[in-house]
Amino acid sequence: MKKWAVAVTAIFLLLTGCNNKETVKRPVKEEKPDTKHENKPEDVAKADPYFYPLTGIGTDTKPDDRAVAVMINNHPKARPQSGLNKADIIYEVLAEGDITRFLAVFQSEKPANIGPVRSARDYYIQIAKGFNALYIAHGWSEKAKKMLQDNYVDNLNGIVYDGTLFKRSSARKAPHNSYITYENILKGAKQKGYSMKGSPPSFKFLSEEERKTITGNNASTVKITYSRGGISDSIVQYDSTLGKYKRFSEGEQTVDLETKEPILLDNLFIIETPHKVIDSVGHKDIDLQSGGKGYLMQMGKVMEVEWANRNGRIVPVKSGEEVPFVQGKTWVNVVPSLQKNVIFNTN
Repeated sequence: MKKWAVAVTAIFLLLTGCNNKETVKRPVKEEKPDTKHENKPEDVAKADPYFYPLTGIGTDTKPDDRAVAVMINNHPKARPQSGLNKADIIYEVLAEGDITRFLAVFQSEKPANIGPVRSARDYYIQIAKGFNALYIAHGWSEKAKKMLQDNYVDNLNGIVYDGTLFKRSSARKAPHNSYITYENILKGAKQKGYSMKGSPPSFKFLSEEERKTITGNNASTVKITYSRGGISDSIVQYDSTLGKYKRFSEGEQTVDLETKEPILLDNLFIIETPHKVIDSVGHKDIDLQSGGKGYLMQMGKVMEVEWANRNGRIVPVKSGEEVPFVQGKTWVNVVPSLQKNVIFNTN
């Protein structure tokens, strides 16, 4: 009887172990992969039937949401910002003087709260246009105002909706306290009759296997400067344990205001392009059309590339071919000079 009881117990434990293993197995999907996307990474196609066009991350549902591009303040009094950790790709470009602003593009994730929201400039609007994104800003330059009022892009502006769709935070002073929720973005789009469907065009991405063979010079840290004063300077540092990049401004890590979640990046793309001051206010003309030199940082390495504007999207290219991103989040720094504004630490 004892032998029989031991045998029964062993069989029971074996069956239980099998059942537990089976519960954690990923179910086999019968749905065929979406072959309409030219840039689909092979391994994503095997794991999931779809992928997000701006991150390359796999998903089991077809991503058909429209991208939203929000102007976000980067003045020291606006830090830390809200919602940056949910952005698929962020563009950092000079506004007036030596202060940069961010254009945060959201598609795969929707943050509850975004801001502080700042005023529009024409070159940020051009970037948003490349994604067919709904453009969100609070205020405008004269050139940007004309573009928006001429409906160059679908947009919501805090000048029109201050106190309704856009809310002011009592914890900060204007102009560093304008915020918009994603719920209000959808509400405003509905009021203006904008469709929020239509996935943006996809970047190219490396497969999981391909990312293991990334080549380039070792570059664990890069400092990006925008002025002698250093108000908008940043340091981006590769964390080999995480396999991602961390970003710092004035010695403080870039995190989300509400959640304290850090902004972690998979690609850092730095491009050089001419900057020209065009008026007494300090407004700039920044060429985002002609292409030029750049750096692409991935997995702790840096590669010299060119950049090109292809159908409104700024992409890294080498020998005329688009260079794939690592799957994940991307930060793009636009600088006047690679030689003067970018310093690498190769240790």
